[in-house]
Parts: sequence; structure tokens; C-alpha cells
Amino acid sequence: MTPQQRIIVLDFGSQYSELIARRIRECHVFSEVLPHDTTLQKLKDHHVQGIIFSGGPSSVFEDNAPVCDPDILTSGIPIFGICYGMHLITKQLGGMVQRGKKHEYGKANLLIDNNADLFEGLLLEMSIWMSHGDSITQLPDGFQKLAHTENCSTAAIGDKSSKIYGVQFHPEVAHTPKGMDILRNFVLSICGCEPSWTAASFIEEAIKKIQEEVQDKKVICALSGGVDSTTVSALLKKAIGDQLTCIFIDQGFMRKGESKRIRNLFTDKFKIDLLDINASERFYKKISGVVDPEKKRKLIGEEFIRTFEEKAVELKSDYPFLAQGTLYSDVIESATVGVSSTAVKIKTHHNVGGLPEKMAFTIIEPLKRLFKDEVRKVGLELGVPEEIVFRQPFPGPGLAIRILGEVTKDRVKILQEADVIVMDEIKAAGLYRKIWQAFAVLLPIKTVGVQGDKRTYLNTIAVRAVSSEDAMTATWVHLPYDLLERISSRIINEVQGVNRVVYDISSKPPATIEWE
Repeated sequence: MTPQQRIIVLDFGSQYSELIARRIRECHVFSEVLPHDTTLQKLKDHHVQGIIFSGGPSSVFEDNAPVCDPDILTSGIPIFGICYGMHLITKQLGGMVQRGKKHEYGKANLLIDNNADLFEGLLLEMSIWMSHGDSITQLPDGFQKLAHTENCSTAAIGDKSSKIYGVQFHPEVAHTPKGMDILRNFVLSICGCEPSWTAASFIEEAIKKIQEEVQDKKVICALSGGVDSTTVSALLKKAIGDQLTCIFIDQGFMRKGESKRIRNLFTDKFKIDLLDINASERFYKKISGVVDPEKKRKLIGEEFIRTFEEKAVELKSDYPFLAQGTLYSDVIESATVGVSSTAVKIKTHHNVGGLPEKMAFTIIEPLKRLFKDEVRKVGLELGVPEEIVFRQPFPGPGLAIRILGEVTKDRVKILQEADVIVMDEIKAAGLYRKIWQAFAVLLPIKTVGVQGDKRTYLNTIAVRAVSSEDAMTATWVHLPYDLLERISSRIINEVQGVNRVVYDISSKPPATIEWE
């Protein structure tokens, strides 16, 4: 098989590094993020066709400003620097950068001086999203100025012979309307990549890797019934057939009726060999009294692994591999190995950073470089039914991380009842497929209320609904007031122990989608 073409994004600390990789994938070319200090040899091992230097919060004048392997700049591999990336290219190749007297952030008007190569096919004037403090005062030898703005005399540069380019703005964000055209010019024209990375091509490569790693050994797949784990199981079934055994663990924190639905779906409808384990008691005991969200996630993650290990011993066969539906967003947020060295851990995902150090399994994560929307495309290609493919995301630790504070059976029951109402009303309003995620959260506070002419002091439910493409960023959904009113009224009237409902209007960032 021909090695897969890919564009590598070297991360210099930008909040947009992963977004850049997403935009490249939208050009049907595979892209991933690596640390800024990745060596040229390692890049070549990745069959890199082009390199993008991300922006970042640093200035090239800082003592510990991040730099790249200098050999990269003379390698002949096409390079595209964004913001800090452009300043780094300029300085390392002998140009001059000075501290800016005028800073420019936000919307700006770009005037193109040379619309060849990087700006091919674009009008000479376009709206962009600018971000800079430092400015280029002298170009490296061989470079030309390609564009400018009112406050930035050099907003884009390029050297056609070395195929190195840079811009002072963010082409990857939606606020630069023609940014995708610029990225497409770099990836397809300058780097010469073929737009061949599709769901089908991913499946073909993933199957080959799985077969090479697993060979004739057996694999246990952790199945939750969501799109991620179901897609993984379908992929593994296609790759290794009867060597796969799927196990569903009911940890006691599922949605109301979810466990039964999953069992019926996979055994009756899809005819998948499913081992069903009711482990709710041991999970409740494991996190009894725990209120810290990171500790919850880690304890639940460890208990999943221990439960799987015990079941593998019972099966009296050798199951050295455990497959999981880990996604790229999980890896990034958990800041695990393989993510940029500049990454900061946001929260531990039980199937990534929450795994214990000592395990009896080798972990297989075929989807860990895919975003959620890409997983859905792969699922559809594999024949996974739409009812699963477009199921809203549900966290591995379940309702345990939607209950702030201690998790008890009574509190889980309250949240299960509230969650059903939220789901029912969102679906009845025709919004289930239009928004990314909607759910209820049980808060660790009680408030005073009046019900039946009597004073009450009961629980508070928060409702959360967000729109997103990949879970890396999200905005709160402006649900219709009448819908919010129905949800609130039903929860207060139908869920025993609740007298107040609030709506979460925070976006990600600064908040995360889940509350814990």
C-alpha cells in the first residue's frame, strides 16, 4: 500500500492547532498535530508532504521562545507559517522582525500584492482575522511580500523556489471567509497532495494496521452502544472477524433504560456476540463519597479495566488486546503522549488519561486520530445504522460526571428521570439531529421553592445544549423559550426531589461541554 500523504501541523502553542488539522482534513488530505520540536527525520517517517507552523502566544524575542529543528527549513518540504510561525521562519532564515508599535487583533482588510500560488484564484481584497504584535521589517533572501493591511505592511510572504510561505492572519478560522481557499492552495497546489483521504481510505488503512498488530490473537472491544465504540466494533469485525468479542459493562450510571436498549440492539438486531456484565454495585462502591471530578474519572476508568481483566480470565482464552472508541478530542483534552508538548490537560477521559498504568491489555484505539464527525462518516461507510451514527455523544463515565458531588443511587435516579424529559422534548421539537449535545446535570445545591402551597428545599437541575463540529469548541444553543419552559415545567412536576431548573449559557472555551 502506498504510504498515506499527510500534512503535519507543528504546534507552537496556538489554540487553533487542532483546528488547522481539521481544515486540512476537509481538503481530503490527512493531517495531524505534532510538537514544535519534532525532528526532520521523524517528519519524514510520517511521510510528510507539507508542514504548517502554527501560531502561538510567544514572541520570537523571548529567551525561551519555541523553535523548530533548523534542518526543516532547508529540507525542501513545503512550509506554511501562521502568525508566530511566519515570524519564526523569517528570523531563522535571516530576515528581521521587530516588536510592533501597533497591535492588530480581530477583523481586518487584506490587500493582496501577488495573487499567485498561495492566493491563486482569489480577489485582490479580502476579509481576514488578524492577530499580531510583532512585525516583519526585512524579508529573508528570496522572499517576496504577498499581501498587506492598513496596519501591517507585510501580512503575507512567500518564496516560490523553496515553497515556504507565511501569513500574519488566521486562515483556519471562520472569520477569514476565504481561508479554506488559501489552505487548499497550499495543500493541493503547492504541496501537491491528492485529495484522497476519505472514510473508505481510512478504513482500508486501519484494517491493515489492526491485522498487522493483532495477527491471530483475540481482542475484547469495550462496547457502550454509542457511535464511537460501535464503529470500532464494526471496524474490528471487518478486520479480524471471530477473533473479536464485545463486552458491555453496565456500571450503573447509564441513562434510564439504556442498558436494556443496548442489549436488545446488538444481540437481536445486529447479531453481535455480546457479553453483558452488570457491575453497578462495584462501581458505586468504588466511587462512594468521591466528589472530585478527576478522581471520579480515574477511578471509573480503572474499574472498567479491572472488570475487563477479570472477564478475560473467565473466558479461558488469551485476550491480550482491549479496543476502545477513543477520539482525537479525547486525546487532546487528556494531554496524553503523542499530543503536542505545549498541550495542557483539561480533564482526564476514562478511556485515555484515566487508564491505570498497569494493565493486562495492550490498548487498540483505531479512531484516536479522528474527530467525531469523521467517525460518523466511517460508521456510515461500515454500515452502522443511522440511529447509532447520529446518537448524541455520551461520556464513558456516564451520569457519574453529570452529578456534581457524591454519586448515589438516589441521585442517579433523579438525574435519569430529568434526562429522559430533556431528551424527549429535544426530539419532539425536531432538534436532536440539529444540535451536538443536550443533557441534564444534577447540581450539588438545594434551593427554596413552593410546591402545593408548601415550602420546599430541593435539588436543582441544570440543562445544557451545545452546537459543535468536533467537541474541541462549542457554543450554547439558543433553545426556544417555549421549549425551555416545557422542559422546566415537566422536570419540576414529574421528577421527585427537584424544584428548580436553570439553563447553561456558557460556551467552550472557557467552559467545557460536560460539567465535570
